[in-house]
Amino acid sequence: MKYIYYLAMLSLLAMVSCEDFLTRVPKDRLTPESYFTTETECRLYTNEFYTILPEGASIYYEDVDYIIPLGLSSEVIGNRTVPATAGTWNWDMLRSINFFIGHSGQCRDEVVRARYVGLARFFRAYFYFEKVKRYGDVPWVDTALSADDESLYRGRDDRKMVMQKVLEDIDYAIENLPAEKNVYCVTKWTALALKSRIFLFEGTFRKYHGLGDWEDCLKESVAASETFMKTSGYRLYAEGEQPYRDLFTLLKSDDTEIILSRAYGAALGLVHDSNGRYTSVSMGRPGLAKDVVNMYLMKDGTRFTEKAGYKTMDFIEETKDRDPRLAQTIRTPGYKRIGSGISVAPDMASTMTGYQIIKYVGESKYDSYKSSENDLPVFRTAEVYLNLAEAKAELGTLAQADVDATVNMLRQRVGMALLDMEAVNSDPDRYLMDPVTGYTGVEGPDTGVILEIRRERTVELIAEGFRYWDIMRWKAGKRFERPFYGMYFPGAGEYDLDGNGTIDYVIYSGAKPQEQQGVVYASLAEANLSPEGYITCHGDIARKFDESKDYLYPIPTKDIVLTSGAIRQNPNWEDGLSYE
Repeated sequence: MKYIYYLAMLSLLAMVSCEDFLTRVPKDRLTPESYFTTETECRLYTNEFYTILPEGASIYYEDVDYIIPLGLSSEVIGNRTVPATAGTWNWDMLRSINFFIGHSGQCRDEVVRARYVGLARFFRAYFYFEKVKRYGDVPWVDTALSADDESLYRGRDDRKMVMQKVLEDIDYAIENLPAEKNVYCVTKWTALALKSRIFLFEGTFRKYHGLGDWEDCLKESVAASETFMKTSGYRLYAEGEQPYRDLFTLLKSDDTEIILSRAYGAALGLVHDSNGRYTSVSMGRPGLAKDVVNMYLMKDGTRFTEKAGYKTMDFIEETKDRDPRLAQTIRTPGYKRIGSGISVAPDMASTMTGYQIIKYVGESKYDSYKSSENDLPVFRTAEVYLNLAEAKAELGTLAQADVDATVNMLRQRVGMALLDMEAVNSDPDRYLMDPVTGYTGVEGPDTGVILEIRRERTVELIAEGFRYWDIMRWKAGKRFERPFYGMYFPGAGEYDLDGNGTIDYVIYSGAKPQEQQGVVYASLAEANLSPEGYITCHGDIARKFDESKDYLYPIPTKDIVLTSGAIRQNPNWEDGLSYE
């Protein structure tokens, strides 16, 4: 099997092999005696497991903390309530996985059987990781339960016990999955990357939430990351003048860095809407937050937030000589669309904050509704580098050689000054230590480098689906309550945002000026400038993050009732039930 493609079957977006998805025998006609006997049958059945990986919009559609859209999520606003049901508390796929594992003995080829059981256990580890992230304690089930099995109605298992089982699953997957690179199939390298991700999350969550037993988790993450880096052969993609930007607009993923991708293409009948998300005036108008733009360092490695007058610099000045990834993530002066030689300014009608995102944005021909064809990475090498650096920093075992092999590799790719661990530990960034613009709870001799790794993770992994869960594991939910600001403007006036001598944006007082083509107009009221001069987003929405409950999601009430209260609600979520 050389490739896996994602096929759309009505509402199902599935990753399937070159063999037709439709040739699979319906599940209601499967029996252990007649199926799972050949590699083809094992492959066709397990293709379904790929559907639990994130779909297109789940990858590029981030809308928390560092990306501000027109509509805020309930998680950010703080108005979640306990639902009756929830798709995220669904166990159907687990039964399919366990069904396969339980009947895989029908395959007499031991190598084939081990490979596909390894694939199933990879997805069981992934499935449970997603459940534990959301809900904490969950029931561990490793067999396909019948409808009358009493185990269906028991309570939750401790997250530590569940994560031990996840460790066993992912280690089995690493041992038995193939080592050949394949950007559309789960391999040994995908499993190592997943283990690196899972146990960084679990270790830091336990550490910052005071759950104990966190060191061994981080050591597992370190071990997986180091094995990956030493033996996989993956490295960072470094082609062209803007390799960071180009990596996310490739029509077909390059396996230099990309470990696993979702495949897209008009020929496959599969498209997504990343172009529309970031160029349309009607798809949420997302933009980077001002305080996150401030996090990007100068290209020489010095801190932008320590420059005189940084708070009131105009857009051209504030984007000059910054970390090159800033200009490869948002429109800055000199930006040209892929496939065009014409420089264009930020389109203020398409972004709430003025900082218009360009990550994943391809040629303008893809701007029409759902026509983007570029593959979307699910796992990539850069994340593994950052996982290793962070896990070692949290353990207190990070050395400059580790920094050079991870963070500094990312910086070298874009021509950025390198990180000196001793220097940042002796002078931690005050901006990143501030409870409003940065993070609380980081302490100890490696405070400076931990904060720098968080900065690097913010810059490198932006809009890849990590930010909400990073905030949860770092116990930094209070960031959601801070003011959401965009670009600085001193007041009403005409503004040339790209320095080409023509006006791009007009903030007016009184009557609206006669409109000129290519210019976006906003009244002072529409611009909604703060007293300091920043575009203010959602200033009328009172946001509240409840530290006592909001780090976990509530359990749906119907599932509590179905178990007669054996499943208990997460702490401090009011569900109106009264089980003793």
